[in-house]
Amino acid sequence: MKVAVVGATGLVGSKMLQVLTERNFPVTELIPVASEKSVGKEVTFKGKTWKVVNAATAISMKPNVAIFSAGGGTSLEWAPKFAEAGITVIDNSSAWRMDPGKKLVVPEVNGDAITQDDKIIANPNCSTIQMVLVLKPLHEKYKIKRVVVSTYQSVTGTGVKAVTQLMNERQGISGEMAYAYPIDLNVIPQIDVFLDNGYTKEEMKMVNETKKIMRDDSILVTATTVRIPVMGGHSESVNIEFENEYDVKELRGLLEQTPGVIVVDDPSKAQYPMPKDAHDKDEVFVGRIRRDETQPKTVNMWIVADNLRKGAATNAVQIAEYLSGKNWL
Repeated sequence: MKVAVVGATGLVGSKMLQVLTERNFPVTELIPVASEKSVGKEVTFKGKTWKVVNAATAISMKPNVAIFSAGGGTSLEWAPKFAEAGITVIDNSSAWRMDPGKKLVVPEVNGDAITQDDKIIANPNCSTIQMVLVLKPLHEKYKIKRVVVSTYQSVTGTGVKAVTQLMNERQGISGEMAYAYPIDLNVIPQIDVFLDNGYTKEEMKMVNETKKIMRDDSILVTATTVRIPVMGGHSESVNIEFENEYDVKELRGLLEQTPGVIVVDDPSKAQYPMPKDAHDKDEVFVGRIRRDETQPKTVNMWIVADNLRKGAATNAVQIAEYLSGKNWL
C-alpha cells in the first residue's frame, strides 16, 4: 500500500502521519508531498525517514491513495491529476465538498455513499464532522427539524501561524499575526471571510455540509462560528429541534451507543466535555444534555472534539480504511 500525504509538513499533514501510525494503516511506502521549498526535506514515519517530493513526482510513483491537506488551491490543481492517474484522493480542503459529483463523507454517518468509482472524496469541515456524528442517530429516531449551533474553535484550526500568534501574545512577544486582532484574552466572532448574507464562509459550510452529509435538505441549520484562544479541540453549543417528542434519558442512551461518541454528562460532579480532555483523541464528546424549556421537542447539548484528529486527519484515514476494507485501493 503506497500512501501519499500531500501537505505532509503542515499541521494537519503531520497529524495524518501520526494517525496512520497509531491506527496501523498498512503503509508499505510513504510518499510525503509538499511545496517546492520543502522538496528534499525528510519526514520520519514508523521509524524510517522518507524524502519529501513534489506533486508531479508523487503521481509518477503511483500511490494507491493520496490524502490531501494542502489547501483548496493545491487540491483544485492537483487532485484531478492524481485521479486521472487512477489514484484515489481523499481531500481535506473545502475545494470539492459541495461539488455535486463528489461525495462528502463521515464514515460512521454516510460511508455507504462511497462507490468504487469515486476517485476524489471530500473530507468535511472539522466543526461539521463532530456535529453530524451526534446528529445522525437523533435524526434517525426523532427527525431533526432545525439546528442552531455556536462554535468555540481552537486556534489550531487556523494552523501553525495562529498557534504561534497565541503563544507570542502569551509571552508578550510581537510577531507575525494570523488574525486581524489579538487572540489571547480575546474572542473573534469571525472564521473565514464574510459573505453577502452577513454569514461567514465557515458558518455556511456548516449549513450546507450538514444537509449534504445527512442527505436531507429539509434540516434547517443556522450557525455562528467563533475563534477562541484555546488548543486541543473545537467546542459547540447545539440546540436541536425535532419533529417528534423525545425522552432525555432515551436520547442520552442513543448517544452512549453511537460508535465514536462518548457521553460525559454528570452535572452533580461538574463533568462535561472540554477541549483539553478531547486533545489527541479520536472520539466526539457530548455533555450538558438538557431539555430546552422554551419550546417543545427541543434539546440543548455541548459537543467537543479534537479538530486536527476526528475533525481532519482521523476522518480522512477512516475513509481510507473504509476503501481498503472494500479492496478499492
